[in-house]
Parts: sequence; structure tokens; C-alpha cells
Amino acid sequence: MIVTTTPTVEGRRITAYHGVVSGEAIFGANVFRDFFASIRDVVGGRSGSYERVLRDGRDTALQEMMDEAQRLGANAVVGVQLDYGSMGENQGMMMVTANGTAVTIE
Repeated sequence: MIVTTTPTVEGRRITAYHGVVSGEAIFGANVFRDFFASIRDVVGGRSGSYERVLRDGRDTALQEMMDEAQRLGANAVVGVQLDYGSMGENQGMMMVTANGTAVTIE
């Protein structure tokens, strides 16, 4: 399955549109990860644990979006957008969404 942020796939013609598809991943912030991330923020550097969680969330959201596109008979998703946000009590939950248009290309 081809997945792209562009509205077309260069050199390929879109022959059918199947509709908007999306995938979501929502996960809670871990207390220990929060604690160690705050220490790292004080001394500088990157929070590898948060980066891994966000990467896993992105991968999950993209996979759900691709699965939905495949169920609709598409072989590509164009115009993909990723969005990140926080939600829940005290913004303790993180959310990643992936949206795009499921299409069939030659």
C-alpha cells in the first residue's frame, strides 16, 4: 500500500476514490516516564521514552488507516495528515490521528 502526504502519486493515475479513511491511537502517560522525562528536561537532552511512545502511536494510527483503506478496496492513501494532541483529565492522555483519502491507482 502506498501512503503519501501528497494529493497524487507521481507517475500513477488515480482511477477510483473510496473516501476518507482514518486511524487513531490514544495512550496514557506513564507516571515513571513523566518523572524521568522531567529530570531529563532539567538537565537537557531528549526524552527517548516519550519519542518511542509517540512513534508507536503514529505507527498504530497509520496502520489502522491503511487497514480501513484496504477494506474499502484501495491500494493507496493520498493526502495523509497526522495530528497529535492531549486529552482527558489533566491532559494525561495522548492522541495521534492519521487521515487521508483512500484511492485506487494504476
